[in-house]
Amino acid sequence: MEKTEQQAILAIALMAAFADGAKGDRERAAIKRIADGLARDAAFDVPALYQDVLLKRRSLAETARALASPETRQLAFEMAVCVCDADDVQSEPERAFLDGLRRELGLDAGAAAAFTRAAEEVAAAPLPVPAPAGRVVAAQAPDAAALDKSILNYAILNGALELLPQSLASMAIIPLQMKMVYGIGRAHGYELDRGHIRDFLATLGVGLTSQYVEEIGRKLVGGLLRKVGGRMLGGLGSGATGAAFSFATTYALGHVARQYYASGRTLDGDKLKAAFASLLADAKGLQTRYAGEIEQRAKTIDVAQLASLVKSQSV
Repeated sequence: MEKTEQQAILAIALMAAFADGAKGDRERAAIKRIADGLARDAAFDVPALYQDVLLKRRSLAETARALASPETRQLAFEMAVCVCDADDVQSEPERAFLDGLRRELGLDAGAAAAFTRAAEEVAAAPLPVPAPAGRVVAAQAPDAAALDKSILNYAILNGALELLPQSLASMAIIPLQMKMVYGIGRAHGYELDRGHIRDFLATLGVGLTSQYVEEIGRKLVGGLLRKVGGRMLGGLGSGATGAAFSFATTYALGHVARQYYASGRTLDGDKLKAAFASLLADAKGLQTRYAGEIEQRAKTIDVAQLASLVKSQSV
């Protein structure tokens, strides 16, 4: 993929992240941190691109024109949809942005709507029990071995999803992380809702929108996406970096959640962040031990059934 195409797709992803104008300071700071981090490996100035998008110095029409091939235009639209859906179903400003993007990219309205519906179905996959956040009585002490196994299974599954080239595969990672945290909280006697889980992830620095933007950025600047036979593809071999990121993030998130709910939710934000950073470093090394299992799991995933996978994944 050419440098100008990389820039354009990442710019569109950033525009999507800010389309609703409702991103808080914490999420904006996380996206800026990602832009600064990507600058080390990118062939272009990512922080400057971030500033251009944030300050609206770059137009959507100009950016769309930089994507000449049908596959890069489709990829840009799909990634923008997934960014808009990452933190919940689309708001009206996000829908307006995506409709304008589709027109600028010259995409078929029916096909674009079908992809949007599929993405929203994955993003809005319900937690197992729609109950308000609050304390419930656990029937017995949590099964530590079962929780360890569940966290590892979620980490392997999310690592496998990151290996797949389809945009919707990465879209499923965040709902699965939320479902994992829900299960851990419930095992410790807490009934959680989506708002509580989003806040918990944000406290750790794992913003929902920023996490997906980071996944897109790593794939683009790392050369993990390429055009083959008129299609955008990834690959099990070239995706190892992405698998390590998603595996490690999910694994560390699960074990920090265990510590938090086992403590009776007494750990403050600084302690949670420190624990997450330590576990994330350990998990990145641990990923190589499970690389074979991650690749095998990737071969069994039917992307057409992602919404069902998110809904049915055991907690």
